Amino acid sequence: MGGRSRSPWRGLWWGLGLGVALVCLLVSSCSPERFQALRFKADVTAVPQIVDSVLSDPKTFNYALSQESPNVFGLIYEGLIGSNGLTGELEPALAETWSISPDQKTITFTLRPDLRWSDGEPLTVEDVVFTYNEIYFNEAIPTDTRDILRVGDDRLLPTVTAVGDRQIQVQVPSPFAPLLRNMGLPILPRHSLADSVRELDADGQPRFLSLWGTDTEPQTVVCNGAYTLADYKTSQRVVFQANPYYWRKDAQGQPLPYIDRFVWKVVESRDTQLLKFRSGDLDIAEPMRPEDFSLLKREEERGNFTVYVGGPRPGTVFLAFNLNQASRGGKPLVDPIKSAWFNTLAFRQAVAYGLDRQGIIDTVYRGLGAPINSPISVQSPYGLSPEEGLPVYSYDPDRARSLLLSAGFQYNDAGELLDSQGNRVRFTLITNAENSIRVNMGSRIQQDLAKLGMQVDFTPIAFNVLVDKLDDSLDWETHLLGFTGGVEPNSGSNIWQPDGGLHTFNQGKPDLEGWQVSDWEQEIGQLYIQAAQELDETQRKVLYGQTQIIAQEQLPFVQLVNELGMSAVRNPIQPIQYSDLSGALWNLYELTLNP
Repeated sequence: MGGRSRSPWRGLWWGLGLGVALVCLLVSSCSPERFQALRFKADVTAVPQIVDSVLSDPKTFNYALSQESPNVFGLIYEGLIGSNGLTGELEPALAETWSISPDQKTITFTLRPDLRWSDGEPLTVEDVVFTYNEIYFNEAIPTDTRDILRVGDDRLLPTVTAVGDRQIQVQVPSPFAPLLRNMGLPILPRHSLADSVRELDADGQPRFLSLWGTDTEPQTVVCNGAYTLADYKTSQRVVFQANPYYWRKDAQGQPLPYIDRFVWKVVESRDTQLLKFRSGDLDIAEPMRPEDFSLLKREEERGNFTVYVGGPRPGTVFLAFNLNQASRGGKPLVDPIKSAWFNTLAFRQAVAYGLDRQGIIDTVYRGLGAPINSPISVQSPYGLSPEEGLPVYSYDPDRARSLLLSAGFQYNDAGELLDSQGNRVRFTLITNAENSIRVNMGSRIQQDLAKLGMQVDFTPIAFNVLVDKLDDSLDWETHLLGFTGGVEPNSGSNIWQPDGGLHTFNQGKPDLEGWQVSDWEQEIGQLYIQAAQELDETQRKVLYGQTQIIAQEQLPFVQLVNELGMSAVRNPIQPIQYSDLSGALWNLYELTLNP
């Protein structure tokens, strides 16, 4: 969540690439017990490709409606600007240049000449204006993208207008520091989508809301990125084909990317992903699990691949409490007895002190992890450190018990934790079953909290079921998930704004009765607004520092541990420039297959 841009369900948007190569990647079949190296050989009848994997099927081919990560959109779309995968610095993309007015309220972009969509139609300033004004700014379209574009206390949206054949102006009512970086949002095709935005279905909703679902013929989805959707087989694979009209070329004028095809195999188990990589059926293992590091490191030479290890992955992993005290149809979303526990600060603090994060690093992460103390990624210049005053919760079960007792909880003769009314403290923890790291982490959390007398019913469930609970039914007690992250905190503002689409710990909905927002929630939301309007970088850091302090004091999320970024990639795929921000394939557009 957060993101990329990244929410746990939204990916990064910077572009990848197009082109034709003359060698073919062929996989030699073998069992893990009889490992064979991946073999490459020329075969003019085959298509050069890289084969990767994902844990679950894509949920939509409609970017505006996407809430999951990974998703297809970083491969098939680009925005006006991009971001360097190594440094995070902004770079030209569909716009070749831009200029910012002296009052910092207007950005003028100039599109590259002769841009085209994947169907050959011209990509023009009208597509940009349509994308922002009729999709992202359209209140009839429920897109989380809109949240990160709102400016000031009035939550006004920018004005996007065409001012020439290739020029677009983006204006805001007051200075808005994240504005330029937000212009990396994908540009969508007006000629394909305009009618569906304006026409209503039988329920009075824009027909756009049912367009480009995963039941769509993939070839009909019009793209502007390095790749297009070529094929999709549910629970099997997604095939991306090089976009013949992609704008990027190499220094010699040759179209990019060099690799014709990129394949995602849907492999719903990390264990199976490992087996398929070792047998040569996959060309990359990313993200690589800590428990696989030693095995794959030993097999580097035989397997003709390299293991890359970086720092902590961007983003967060956390335990969240459902603090929502509202009802729906007269029925409380959360059992009032449990809601009283979750909304007691001392209870949340006790849980934080009761979790052995170093134990999680040592066991679940095999030492290849790092503790998280802030909701802002460590790669961000706005992150606050403990040395700068960020509250932290080191493992201290005695302090946890003391906090519980001071809040009126008590222990019976069996060491079970009871509340002041004698109710046994027992609640459900959910996570996505497809992620073995989180499943193992959830088991550790269950064990740690059992030492405090709490009974945690740990229940891994399918990701799509989990998303429905968080976003629709709101039927959950605690969950273990993560938000993707980056360098700009405002990309995660919809997590912290009380009306934000990813304000999952206290999600507001129109049909709820008695929804309440706490003072500290309002304060964090207001600080995000102020920080986005502040142009002085030192003061922005101060404001975001305050948000982190409040979040750590109030603990809607108990920040846990993030794994070190690791990937294993076949050596013929070059040049790999591993990045803590973006992983191994951020420069896919310039990768080649060298036998």
